[in-house]
Amino acid sequence: MQWLRDGLEFFRSAPEIEALAAVVEDTGGVYLVPAFAGLGAPHWDPHARGTIVGLTRGTTKAHVARAALEGIALQVMDVLKAMEADAGIKLKELRVDGGASANDLLMQLQADLLNVPVVRPKVLETTALGAAYLAGLAVGFWKNEAEIAKQWQTDRRFKSGMKSAARTRIVDGWERALKQARLT
Repeated sequence: MQWLRDGLEFFRSAPEIEALAAVVEDTGGVYLVPAFAGLGAPHWDPHARGTIVGLTRGTTKAHVARAALEGIALQVMDVLKAMEADAGIKLKELRVDGGASANDLLMQLQADLLNVPVVRPKVLETTALGAAYLAGLAVGFWKNEAEIAKQWQTDRRFKSGMKSAARTRIVDGWERALKQARLT
């Protein structure tokens, strides 16, 4: 998102990407693999390079913006699928936090692609909140971790509405785009 904002000047602030990406129903077959410094987990290819594939004369910056959001969700999906395979445990829901979790479209894409609920808390910056909880625990403000856990509250729950065939088509396109990013 930072590259689209600063490098290509698609929008002025990161939250604007949601409105831009929502202008189109889908990516129009565009995939953005943000491998600007190689691919991390679970692909581990430091030589891969960022790529945009599927461009046509009908592609707009809205399609590219949506592809960027979808690319984030697909990268998370790749990591979580690897974690599921390693742990032998199926993901039942994904709890999110941080600035990007404020983006409703991204959270819906994440739920659709993972086919599990994505749950956003009322407090998005849980790293800072966690530090405060630990400090409170250390000084006796909180009795125990269970008391802290009761403080967590859901803001919104995103449920998948995507059909399996659509999910398969998107994931297959992502796999092809990843192969292109690795051809360096």
